[in-house]
Amino acid sequence: MIYRPVNHIFNFISKAENDFQWQYGTLDSTKVYSSASNVGTVFRSIGHLMGRRVQSTFEVTEYETDRKFGFKSLSGPLHSFTSYTLEMANGSTKVTVSEQANVINFFQVDEAILERTLKKQLKENLALLKSLMEEKRLNSTTEANQK
Repeated sequence: MIYRPVNHIFNFISKAENDFQWQYGTLDSTKVYSSASNVGTVFRSIGHLMGRRVQSTFEVTEYETDRKFGFKSLSGPLHSFTSYTLEMANGSTKVTVSEQANVINFFQVDEAILERTLKKQLKENLALLKSLMEEKRLNSTTEANQK
């Protein structure tokens, strides 16, 4: 639950350029190809996973403004699909995430260790997103009150 409007959170998480601010291990994320409907948009991400530098390319597979954002990997060490669903609940935004990932060829890493690492990262990502979004709310309110 994040105490911010759905559209603020959706607009933030659906822009690849913001990933490094809230996704653990992400160093850079850049849009490579834009689609008018947003589905089909491709972005590239550079980061660290389990101490190794990785580069992956993703394609947006779901884009329902202020409701759902999903993408799948096209390249990289994992074959993955991630989906975020957002909805208003009790004056806050409920963010639900679903992630499926399989190792393609990641230096023969133990899948159980990778699963624990990814779950931990996901929890850290969501906690950072919550903190960042709620801090922005406070900063916006403070700035408005100072005017």
